[in-house]
Amino acid sequence: MIADQLFFTGINVLLAWSVYLVLMTGSLSFAQGTFMAIGCYAAGVLTVNFGWPLLPATLTGALLSSVVAALVGWPALRLRGVYLILVTIGITFCGRVLLENVEYIGGVAGFGGMVGASLTSVFIAVGLVGVALFWLSRTPLQRSFDAVREDDRVSASLGINVPVVRLIGFCGGAFIAAVAGSLFGHYMSFVRPESFDILLSVYVVLYVVLGGVNNMWGALLGATVMTLLPEYFRMLAQWRPSVFGLAILLMLLFKPQGLLSFRTLSSRWKKT
Repeated sequence: MIADQLFFTGINVLLAWSVYLVLMTGSLSFAQGTFMAIGCYAAGVLTVNFGWPLLPATLTGALLSSVVAALVGWPALRLRGVYLILVTIGITFCGRVLLENVEYIGGVAGFGGMVGASLTSVFIAVGLVGVALFWLSRTPLQRSFDAVREDDRVSASLGINVPVVRLIGFCGGAFIAAVAGSLFGHYMSFVRPESFDILLSVYVVLYVVLGGVNNMWGALLGATVMTLLPEYFRMLAQWRPSVFGLAILLMLLFKPQGLLSFRTLSSRWKKT
């Protein structure tokens, strides 16, 4: 039971980081559930039908998810605000329809037989992604992310290729979400299309907003707290959407930067 809780916490941390990477470029994606599904089903087909080991199957599924993200993101990321959000929501609904109608991957009945993922594998994935994001925060690409997020017009005037920078964040987020999807499927051994619906993407965005959108540690904290907390209040399971809605409302009113903001981090560093 505890192992399951820790595993799903790790999966949600990966998903939260996938959204955080997109947010770093000033965009917002509600399509992470679809990219997660691509990684899950692609890796599942490779391991179950072709006998691939889990690691190369996971990486292949993640690369496929990134390619799909590039194809849909190149035109979509030129939009702004609510229009981009609507496009990513549309991607999620289209992905759900495709999953339900492709018989090769089980259709509505679902796809099973996947094995091989464990608590150790998800911890390794979280560690590797965390190190990669920490390294990214100290590179010129991170400064380009920050510039595009703050003002894309000024960034363009300074010579930054805004569409490419946004696409890098979008595809990177899709890659991470697909890794989470592969590990999720190979731990559960059976998945159905409804496992990757729009509500999953909404919850993941809320994890990041509640934890703090401007740093990777906030995303980690939000995903961890909002995954483990409901386990200790099971009697409120049916009220989960309402609790999430109330939590996000209170956070926006009283602490809009999230539980862990840059200001919070810098004040803690000064005390040490």
